[in-house]
This record gives sequence, C-alpha cells and structure tokens, in this order.
Amino acid sequence: MKINIYYGGRGLIDDPTLYIINKMEEVLQELHITVEKYQLYEQKNCITSLPQTLKDAEGVILATTIEWYGIGGFMQQFLDACWLYGDKERIAQLYMCPVVMATTYGEREGKLNLETAWEILGGQPCTGICGYITDLATLEMNEDYARLAEKTAENFYRTINQKLPCFPTSNQAVKQKISTTQNVNLTPQETEQLSQYASDDNYVQKTKEDIKELASLFRNMMGETTNKDQDAGLIDRFRSHFVPIPGFRGNYKIVLENSQQPFFIEIDQDLLNCSIESTEKVDVEIQISRESMNEIFEGKMLFQNAFMTGVMKMKGDFQTLRSLDQLFQFN
Repeated sequence: MKINIYYGGRGLIDDPTLYIINKMEEVLQELHITVEKYQLYEQKNCITSLPQTLKDAEGVILATTIEWYGIGGFMQQFLDACWLYGDKERIAQLYMCPVVMATTYGEREGKLNLETAWEILGGQPCTGICGYITDLATLEMNEDYARLAEKTAENFYRTINQKLPCFPTSNQAVKQKISTTQNVNLTPQETEQLSQYASDDNYVQKTKEDIKELASLFRNMMGETTNKDQDAGLIDRFRSHFVPIPGFRGNYKIVLENSQQPFFIEIDQDLLNCSIESTEKVDVEIQISRESMNEIFEGKMLFQNAFMTGVMKMKGDFQTLRSLDQLFQFN
C-alpha cells in the first residue's frame, strides 16, 4: 500500500500542520505503508505534473495551513491541476484524508473545502483532522493532540485497507451531470513545460505578437485576393457601360478604400483603356469607397453627386470629372 502526502503550506519551522503530518507519517510507516511526501512550495514550478503521481497511490493526505484566508495558493493550484490534468477514473478510486491547521480563523471551512473539492473530482473523502493552533509548543507538549493525529492515521489506514464504502454525495452527482472538462493527454514533462511557458510573461507576449502577425498576414493575403477579384469586376463594369464622346480625351485614377492597387482609365475619343498600370499624368484622381462605387454602378448616384455630398474626394479638373457621368451611363 502506498499513501501520498501533499503539503500545501509554506514550510515554516513552527507550522503546526507539519507536526501533524509527521506524526501521521510515523504511524503509517510503522504499519509498513510506503509514504511519499510532496512539498508543494518546493515544486511550485511543476505542480501541473503532480496529478500524475496519484496513479500509483491508494490514498492521499491533503495537508495545508490557514495563515490568513482559505487553503492557500499551492494547494489550490494542485487541486486545479487535478481537475484539468488528473485521471478522473483513478481519482475516483482514491481515499483522501484532509489535514488543516489554522493559525487564524477558518480551519473548519478549509477542511470542508478540501472534502468538497475531492468529491467534485470524484474521489472519496475520509474523516480528517483540523484545529486552531497559535503556538507550536502547545501542540508538542500535549500528548492528547499527538494521539489524535496518530488515531487519524490509523483510521485512514483501516478505511483504505477495508475499502469502506461511502455514501454518494450531491457534489459527485453535479459533477457527473454538468462537467464539461476534457482530460488532456499530456505527460508530466509536457504539462510541466506547458506550465513554465504559461508563467513566462516574455514568452506569452512574444507568442501573442507572433499570432497577431500571422493573423494579419493571412488577413492581408485573403483581402488582397478578394480585392483583386473585385477590382477586375469594376474594370469590366466600366468597359461594358462606356459611351464615347467625340473628341474627348482624358485620364482618370480611381483609388478604392482598402485596395492595395488603384486602377486607371484612359480615354481617347472612342478608345477605352482600363488597367492597373500607372499613367504618367492623370487629369482627375478620385478616392471613393467600394460601397459608394457600387451605388454608382446600380444607378443610385452619379459621380458628380458623390463629390457634392462628400462621399467621394477628387483632385484635378472638375469639368473632366463631370464628363464621367456622360462617358459611363449606369442608370
């Protein structure tokens, strides 16, 4: 039989929880039980891999000290890791004995929190021990307190050895009905590496920047392809609605919003040339949105009206601009 002890305190010399679990460890070893102790404060960088150590255990002791409020960050991290990375089927077979000593208020609530958390994980909590100790000397000088710790260890051994059943709890029922977590099939080394990366602010920031850069790159690639297709359609519309004006000559540059490439219209009487190749000199330069250009194509608006209402900007000869409504009749 093997029992793991997970200590979530800070490892202070006068920590009463250490005294209790040391007493329990002595009793368990006298009963020829293999005991392995994990000091969470020493392994804070690899807590996410510790749930893997539950696989070869038949019982666990969760021990923590309440110095201010709650069960403490190390123990909470371990329970979080059990929920995210632990083998729920294996945890369901494990008995858990809570040990909570408080130097301030809240030992009963802390013990209840450990029991509730273990039930939600699917495991079976056993009768543990909790107490309020402000001075370690009072604990060490009182033999009755030592016997309480020893008796708790003996009862825990009997529970595991006899595989005593436990009544089902509502916490387990809720977990079975609403749990949406998925087991992550990672090795302890992979989970430890994941934890190290997640706690590295520089790595996280660099990764976010890389993702943002890739997203922008793909967005531009997709947008560029879409815009090229749309630009080709615009040029076809100009060509299909061209109405020559005898003796007219003019060059236009049309810049669409969010377009990488402007296109040019060159007119020489009845000859029309639409392309994306730059013309050395243009008579009129137009800046307009695709939405407004589509309204012109649909006959809802003229080029002159677009300029007068401010949805289109232009530079150059205004008379040449007015000729666009005669050269390209979309209504």
